[in-house]
Amino acid sequence: MEFYMAFLGLRLGNEPEMGPPDIQSLGILAEEHGYGEVWMTEGVGRDSLTQLTAIAAVTNRIGLGTGILPMFSRTPLVTAMSSAGLAAVSDGRFILGLGVGNRPATEDGHGVAFSQPMEHLSDLIHIVRGLLQGEEVSHDGKAITVSKASLGHAAPTGKVPIYIAALGPRMLRLAGAIGDGVLLSWTATSYLEQAIQLVRGGAVKAGRDPSEVEISGYLRVAMTDDLDAGRASLQREIARYAGGSHYRSYFRNTGFDAEMAGTQTARGHSDNPAMAAVISKNMQSELGVVGPAEVCWTRIEKLRGMGLTKLVIAPLTVGEIKSSYERTIKALAPQG
Repeated sequence: MEFYMAFLGLRLGNEPEMGPPDIQSLGILAEEHGYGEVWMTEGVGRDSLTQLTAIAAVTNRIGLGTGILPMFSRTPLVTAMSSAGLAAVSDGRFILGLGVGNRPATEDGHGVAFSQPMEHLSDLIHIVRGLLQGEEVSHDGKAITVSKASLGHAAPTGKVPIYIAALGPRMLRLAGAIGDGVLLSWTATSYLEQAIQLVRGGAVKAGRDPSEVEISGYLRVAMTDDLDAGRASLQREIARYAGGSHYRSYFRNTGFDAEMAGTQTARGHSDNPAMAAVISKNMQSELGVVGPAEVCWTRIEKLRGMGLTKLVIAPLTVGEIKSSYERTIKALAPQG
């Protein structure tokens, strides 16, 4: 069945049940079915860059984005080196998606201080962009200082777009001010237009044309006829994110205070099923979509009409993981 030819991207989770051959086959399937980009998350024990390199080796057209690369886990020079390498092996298809990450993973897992996130990201992008443009960069910033950093002859010949993952107002404005694009995540339908206006406002304040900033974002999709199973999958995913203080605060600030109070109470008792159970149907419908392909496409078109021009579906699996991805990729393909 053919739906629409407008842009549609695909987010792949770094699920431990899927190895590189599985990731490669899903990348091939997405390219064959007309998806414009594939975005790879940074999973527990698996980095996104390696997985994208595997996809690059077996595809020819589809864009490849990190969704996202946590900024504290790599130095600016390492970030630029990896980006230049992936741009080379993919023949210019790489998109660098950067984000703050979260404090526990940064400080406990990486042993790095989670400090001055806004300033750190601003400095990082300034340095990385210069390096990717072939410059020798010296920068004495508020959070990062480098001297005479360079990629030498390894700098890519084409542009590597830099997208900023953003939730709250300050980061949304920063994305508009310095990003080539913004990558939205868990943006409630009722909050989307406000989020886009914050991005555009940041661009205008920085003296930029707002149309220069691509508006991209994830839509969690449980594409299934089994509505109960699909809703349960969406509830679990929302609750998992709500386990982190950063997302919990964000959800509260965008209208879901009662649900977050419930998840925090259940979390205090280490009751994961109870955390999922308090995610209301309203919160589910605001943050994702559950149902057959036609229902999912109705939501996709609604969000496009609200300004989410580069929409990326983030499949939520119902049943066996890889086959669930395959069904969703095929059923929601921008070309059949």
